[in-house]
Amino acid sequence: MACTTILVGKKASYDGSTLIARNDDGFFDEKKLIVVEPDKQPKKYKSKISGVEIPLPENPLRYTATPSVDDKNGIWAANGINAKNVAMTATETLTTNPLVMGADPYVKPDRNKAGKITKAGGIGEVDLVVLVLPYINNAREGVIRLGALLEQYGTYEPNGIAFADENEIWWLETIGGHHFIARRVKDDEYVIMPNQFGIDNFDLNDAFGAQKEYICSKDLREFVQQNHLDLNLNGKFNPRLVFGSHNDSDHVYNTPRAWFMARYFNPRTYKWDGPDADFTPESDDIPWSLVPEHKITVEEVKYILSSYYQGTPYNPFSKVSEKPGVYRPIGISRTGVMEILQIRPYVAEEIKGIEWLSFASNPFNASIPLYANVPSFPAYFSGTTLDIDTLNSYFWASRMIGVLADANFGSCVQHIERYQAAMFNKGHELLNKYDALFQEGKDLKFLEKANAEMAEFAKKESMGVLKKVTMEASKVMKCGYSRSDN
Repeated sequence: MACTTILVGKKASYDGSTLIARNDDGFFDEKKLIVVEPDKQPKKYKSKISGVEIPLPENPLRYTATPSVDDKNGIWAANGINAKNVAMTATETLTTNPLVMGADPYVKPDRNKAGKITKAGGIGEVDLVVLVLPYINNAREGVIRLGALLEQYGTYEPNGIAFADENEIWWLETIGGHHFIARRVKDDEYVIMPNQFGIDNFDLNDAFGAQKEYICSKDLREFVQQNHLDLNLNGKFNPRLVFGSHNDSDHVYNTPRAWFMARYFNPRTYKWDGPDADFTPESDDIPWSLVPEHKITVEEVKYILSSYYQGTPYNPFSKVSEKPGVYRPIGISRTGVMEILQIRPYVAEEIKGIEWLSFASNPFNASIPLYANVPSFPAYFSGTTLDIDTLNSYFWASRMIGVLADANFGSCVQHIERYQAAMFNKGHELLNKYDALFQEGKDLKFLEKANAEMAEFAKKESMGVLKKVTMEASKVMKCGYSRSDN
């Protein structure tokens, strides 16, 4: 799947939290937010896509997930936070090159003429949250467990995966069928990932030594050397150059997104526009991580993952844009779910994990915060069906708001902006309210009450803005007619 990811270290965020977030850009997939209790986690996992069967450890943790409603091709759990306040988002589809693929091909399943799997393949995006998140106590353990699975079973696709706890964020990228590298995100930096192999600096000595900041496959050095993969000339090891792609298509699909994100958070650090720009939308060397010029809020994470080149010549909604639609936007039509997974260090253990939930197309949806450490989520978020139901489903309300507002952007954008602001305003208000009440001695069931109030407000606001954008769309219907038209 084509997605966009941002990771924010604890010293780069507004409140000392770690923040990881990703647009899950499938193909208009219906999504829901659920809780998976330990007794519902399978003892053995079988992938519907590759057929691989994997025995799972005993004593899984409870965790949240945002799976596809239609599970004919698997779970696609996408995002979640477990009972130990470890967050995971999987995956960001990556790119690679022929040298890597020739050296370590993907582990794809064999199928007969009827399409039945005759030989199992490896693991992939559809599987990873279920295989990893219930079994880890911190972010580093996520890297170690997933790395071991990749080495044992292989993968049939290139992916990037983020793990976070209250102290650390780790980013793992797969290499070919069985290899990987992972890097700890510096506390004072943020990371931007737009569907490309991203890591641009890697300390092999640390990875094969103390592993304080870097972890990789046990044979990565030999793999690179034996297959003549190292294209670097300056003595440094740049994994993006070694393992990544070098295609023209990156310059319209991937690098422009990195350019816009870095340009937003570091407008004065580099020159981003004009003939003498340090980086352009088509630069291959935009940094993977940067120290932002100010601390980053959840609102800004939502904004950047909803963006479409505002204030540039590439805005597809602008009537005066010079090159509208030439680059793939970050906020795209086909997003199923986006969650900002926030692990807060300054509150009680039971309420550290917050999931800021958005469904459907990000430019037009809104985020609502939910406590992750609960037995279940309100039906408004968890009860999505394949049938359109805007009254009872946050997913379907969000999807229809986007469809109508996109087609009538000029008249609807003010309604969308007010809707998004109202949801953030109330979200912070309710978090402050229930944080304080929980500190007074409430239990986990009390957090369900908090989420229920979030759901009630989200429903009220969503139905209100849906009515407004429906009216705006109704005013410009082609079959409209009145006597004054003559």
